[in-house]
Amino acid sequence: MPEELRKCPLCGSEKHTLFDKRTFKGHQVVNRLCTSCGLVFQSPRMTAEEAEVFYAAEYRRLYQGTDQPVIKDLLVQRARAQALTAFLQAHVPAIGRFLDIGASAGELLLYVRKEFGAEVVGVEPGEAYRRHAAQHNLTLYPDLDALAQAEHAPFDVVSMSHVVEHLPDPVRYLSRLRKTALASDGWLLVEVPNLYGHQSFEVAHNFSFTPHTLRQTLYAAGYRVEVMEAHGRPRSDLIPLYITALARPDARYAQKNIQGERNVALKRRLAMLRRKVLLRYLSQQAWKEI
Repeated sequence: MPEELRKCPLCGSEKHTLFDKRTFKGHQVVNRLCTSCGLVFQSPRMTAEEAEVFYAAEYRRLYQGTDQPVIKDLLVQRARAQALTAFLQAHVPAIGRFLDIGASAGELLLYVRKEFGAEVVGVEPGEAYRRHAAQHNLTLYPDLDALAQAEHAPFDVVSMSHVVEHLPDPVRYLSRLRKTALASDGWLLVEVPNLYGHQSFEVAHNFSFTPHTLRQTLYAAGYRVEVMEAHGRPRSDLIPLYITALARPDARYAQKNIQGERNVALKRRLAMLRRKVLLRYLSQQAWKEI
């Protein structure tokens, strides 16, 4: 049976309302809006047991028809890795040890290894993708528990690109990373789809973040946000499809009260109207094929 969420996963409020309901690749996807903090979250959603089976056997096949790496996916990952590496170069002076969670085929690991000379490690549940990465002399673990058993030193940077929206409890997961994997003076790199630009509502997305709710999530997990940017790289020059943030561990923020966001539904409608206009009249700049 799908899991119904009685409380908002971010602020704990029981005040939430229907935000969006649609069918995605044969799966019904229902998202709700917390009227206290503004977080948009999927409910009902897969249970932990259902999610484990889904990511092990169905996720890649649902999205791209096979669980093996395909050329189109690899090209998109490569373009995204280039953009994220440039973002890191603009803000992080040096990286000695780098961890990428949700590493997929390892494209970001390859770029960071090349540009920073870093020791790189990844976490990726997909077995076929781990095999692909191993061909490039990359070490990928299936989960955090396997990574912990390998006893790596704390990492200077931990990256989670298009991963946080999939987690059942982002605050708990990010807090665990802060305590067990990230150096005390390290950096957390996060990128998620932007509710104010991206279509967002997919069966695998437990959350649809805005810049505000992503910032509040990072605060709640004990991070101080240093840089946050809404942008379209590498897909668009005009539509802010994604939110990228760099944050540093700061446990004082874990005690911070969650600040609410208002008019989320109106902002979403206006953003998607703008997206529609841009795609119609400035299509080449608004959506770049890779």
